[in-house]
Parts: sequence; structure tokens; C-alpha cells
Amino acid sequence: MTPVEEEVAARLGALRQRIAAAAARSGRDPAAVTLVGAAKGQPPERLRAARRAGLVAFGENRVQEAEAHRRSLAEPASAPAVEWHLIGPLQSNKAKPAAALFSTVHSIDRLKIARALDRAAGELGRVLDGFLEVNLAGEGTKAGFPARDLASGVAPIAELRNLRVVGLMAIPPFPEDPEESRPWFRRLRELSEELAERPEWRGWPGKLSMGMSADFEVAVEEGATHVRVGTALFGERG
Repeated sequence: MTPVEEEVAARLGALRQRIAAAAARSGRDPAAVTLVGAAKGQPPERLRAARRAGLVAFGENRVQEAEAHRRSLAEPASAPAVEWHLIGPLQSNKAKPAAALFSTVHSIDRLKIARALDRAAGELGRVLDGFLEVNLAGEGTKAGFPARDLASGVAPIAELRNLRVVGLMAIPPFPEDPEESRPWFRRLRELSEELAERPEWRGWPGKLSMGMSADFEVAVEEGATHVRVGTALFGERG
């Protein structure tokens, strides 16, 4: 193994142990938590090292960078498929390439994007999984559906047929202490539970995409099914 491969493999192993410990503290199965490697700005060699170490899900912020990373991770058809997740913001004019590239979009932040993705997925003859992004703190610098009256705001999305909404996503204010994120993660879980009671969301999967390098353990304790981790996995971007 190269030094980069050894480093990334060690980081991945440590992350899995921390996720498993956090899951155990809350009586959860660690297998219910998907680690999404946030690949923004990372060189291909680090992504390949993570893939060789067993990482399956990669998260991308931009369509163009995802295309390049996907080429760099091309593998034989016999290899387990890589899952490509869009975790960054999306413009409606990029909906079609996004629907073709990704299996899951975590950043559906408004009705226009949901409808564009639904239309694009339909044209491609596929069903796309998605998370509704919620702006929990009402921050002006962040996108997302307002937490207040969320159910009524997102109700039209339940009617879409090619976009399958599987849960909620949020990026709370950056914490100096991971515990500062706990109330926000708890609030996202509560919002998900409220949607589960709505007739238009019958069969709601209730997945939660929350937690990053600074606070993913708290997120797992509060019910995260997907954690988006970049620095702790790949190291600081160059």
C-alpha cells in the first residue's frame, strides 16, 4: 500500500469505529448508518484509496467535479457499484445531468428543484432518491425549506412519481462543540416524525442525512441514517 492508501484506510477504519460506538450508545445498529465520503476538492488518489479500503458512497458538491471523479473511479463491471450522492446545491439547469449521475440527491431545497429532478428522472426512465433540505435555523446564507410549516410547504412534492423522497437533510450552524448540534439534529428528527403522520407521505422512510466531520457522532446518536464526512476521512483539502 502507498502512504496515501495507508492513511485513508486508517481514517476510514477509525470513522467506522466511531460510528459503531455512537450507534451503540443509542441502541442502534451501525449498519443502519451510511457513511458518505464528501469528495469536494479531493484529489483522485485519495478517492481511489477510500474505494480500495471499502468506501461505497461518495458525496459530490458539483456535477462537473462528480463527472471527473466518476471517471477516476471507473471499475470493472464485476466490482460492487459505487453510490454517487449529490450533497451540494443544485441549479435547475443541471437537473438532467444530476439525475443521470447520482442515485441520491441530498440537497432538494425548493419545489422548483424537486420538479426539475422529477421531470429529468422521468425522461431517463428511472426513479431518483432524494432528501428534502431543511433550513433549521433560518439562516440567510443557507438554502432549504423553512422548518416552520414544513409539511404544507413540501406537500406538493409527495405527488411526484420519479423523485422518491426518502427523508430530510440539514446543515445546522457550525458548532464549536459537537453538543451544540444536538438540538438541531433532534429537531430534524421531530420534523421527520411529523411528516410520517401526514396522509400524503404514507410509507415515509424517515431517513435523516445529518452530521459532518465536526458532529457526526452526535448525529448518529440522534438518528442519522447518512453522515456526510470529508475532512475526517480524506484529510484537509489541498
